[in-house]
Amino acid sequence: MTDIEADAVVVGSGFAGALLADRLAGMGVRTAILEAGPRVDRGAAFETFLGAAIKTPESPYSRTPAADFPLSHDNDHWYRQSGPDRFKSTYIKAVGGTSWHWLGTCVRYLPSDFRMQSLFGRAVDWPIAYDDLEPFYTEAELELGVAGDSAEDLGSPRSGPFPMPPVPPTWLDGVYGRALDGTPWRVQLTPQARNSMARDGRPACCGSATCIPICPVAAKYDATVHVERAVAKGAVLHERTTATRVETGADGRVLGVRFDRPDGSSGIARGQVYVLAAHAVETPRLLLHSRSERAPTGVANRSDQVGRNLMDHPIQLSWALSGTPVWPYRGPLSTSGIENLRDGAFRTRRSAMRIQISNDGWSWPTGAPISLADTLSRRGLRGTALRRAMADHAARHLQLAALTEQLPEPENRVTLDERDRDPYGVPLPRIHYRVGRYSRAGLSAAREVHDEIFTRLNATEVRHGEDFEGAGHIIGTTRMGDDPLNSVVDSDLRCHDHPNLFLVGAGVFPTGSTANPTLTVAALALRAADAVAETVSLQAAANV
Repeated sequence: MTDIEADAVVVGSGFAGALLADRLAGMGVRTAILEAGPRVDRGAAFETFLGAAIKTPESPYSRTPAADFPLSHDNDHWYRQSGPDRFKSTYIKAVGGTSWHWLGTCVRYLPSDFRMQSLFGRAVDWPIAYDDLEPFYTEAELELGVAGDSAEDLGSPRSGPFPMPPVPPTWLDGVYGRALDGTPWRVQLTPQARNSMARDGRPACCGSATCIPICPVAAKYDATVHVERAVAKGAVLHERTTATRVETGADGRVLGVRFDRPDGSSGIARGQVYVLAAHAVETPRLLLHSRSERAPTGVANRSDQVGRNLMDHPIQLSWALSGTPVWPYRGPLSTSGIENLRDGAFRTRRSAMRIQISNDGWSWPTGAPISLADTLSRRGLRGTALRRAMADHAARHLQLAALTEQLPEPENRVTLDERDRDPYGVPLPRIHYRVGRYSRAGLSAAREVHDEIFTRLNATEVRHGEDFEGAGHIIGTTRMGDDPLNSVVDSDLRCHDHPNLFLVGAGVFPTGSTANPTLTVAALALRAADAVAETVSLQAAANV
């Protein structure tokens, strides 16, 4: 047995875990980071992606029995689904976590997103307001390196500028902007954690259009940036180290985290404070598996809320053929969007939406342009005629992706599968998921908006995805709140049941908004840092 000793034990090295570990190490807190997956060699992973027969967000990254994860092209791998809808969003296990294959979008929540119950009679209010988080949004943008237009009003008041100017719009963005001028739909540049200029030892974006699943030059932020900073400040990274059980004492305090490794070694990580940053599926899975006589329903679960209120941003995907060339397949996968449909009185009856203008043409829905040659050749085209048709067709590909807001429903949840387990004996995650009428109404409204926008571009061959797509945004399952009877953590992200256990990540969100969750995850982790560090000091003093 090889034990780990530290002041703070952080489980997970994605956005939240890496940022918090870096902040704690900078405060002089002895920090250990436990990560189930391995380090990623960027060059090798990019080559793996290029050679992959199926190109998905997960295709560059190694899976092993000891560090397996769900797959976008197989909703029944790793997840044990119980419906009525399939949960389609995924994650990976690696140093840096799922930050490796995110898009880079860094949109703040709106002030109204924190007050869904008060303003719209839906769901719940957060225990904090936008103003409580705003300074940390600004700090998070600096830490991640967000490029954006500081003069643009995106509905979320700012106290400081973006650290970098925006990534320039593509020609396609301009086509949408001109076509929609004077309409209710406003095209705006999207803030993104992608270098628009050389910064922090990383180059500017090279426009490779492979943001998902991997940036080949590290222009897009990933959490290894802060993992390495934390290590440089004294934190210790333990890769290929899977947390399998949280142990608690009679007084409710966490005593340690058991871990296993693929080489057969195991041990206990002990500290003054414990932080679970293992994603909104793996964190509840670990907590629920940690049942004991003291915690018969699982750790931090006296409220029976662990695993409940699972959310995503169900996507309405639509594509069409523009009347004139718009030149997609250039630059980052998205550089602009339509942001002014994210709020309004309609939220009492249907979800809001955020429309992403996609630069990757029909790649997501049809596999174009690779699949285009096959499609056109089946129409009898060959040689020069085929090449001309491909050039004309691909130049006119349009795609819109509307991210809709999903309400928290307690029946949407992560539990433990009764039959299937990983090599360490931990049950696989069983997911019960339903999109719900509120978001379904938003998906329907999105199709109507997409139709009207495509009409403005004289588009033909308009198609809508028959079913929703997953956004890759796994939200809820360890919700934040003031009342220990209906929430898991307080506004400092401390577990109500365990004074030295903190949970960070999108699992703590009471509601989902329409914004990609990453920037809010980062802001909340930075906000929690002082409370975690203070608890380390108090615990140490109590143990003297």
